Amino acid sequence: MSRTRILTAAALLAVAGLSQAQDVKPHSKAAHASWQKGIQRTDLTRHDLEVPGYEAIQVRVDFEPGIASPRHSHPGAEVAYVIAGTFEYKLAGRAPVILKAGESLFIPAGTPHVATNIGKDKASELATYIVDKRQPLLKLEE
Repeated sequence: MSRTRILTAAALLAVAGLSQAQDVKPHSKAAHASWQKGIQRTDLTRHDLEVPGYEAIQVRVDFEPGIASPRHSHPGAEVAYVIAGTFEYKLAGRAPVILKAGESLFIPAGTPHVATNIGKDKASELATYIVDKRQPLLKLEE
């Protein structure tokens, strides 16, 4: 399947948003994981795609005020949708972008980036990934 179809699938999954959360197992230990201090990830759904070797993953990520993610990348595209609060996203090679609740951002495969909660309250994003499942979901970048 072509890259265009993969990217189209990413966009459709972002629009579907939280409606895919029916696959959540909220009481499983794996559903809630602390990525680093001040950041809480909640796994929502994970499904194989029709594209061999690719899967869709959706997680909710909550950031305490002033907290930034480590600089990282993913082995596929990410669509970040801001559920609450205000984020600044810094993508390699681009000017910083500020997004508020209801806004979204497409992050191309392999692009190093940092998300920072620049608001005074907790901020949350819905991250939808279309990734190569044979690779780790997250790669820390320098």
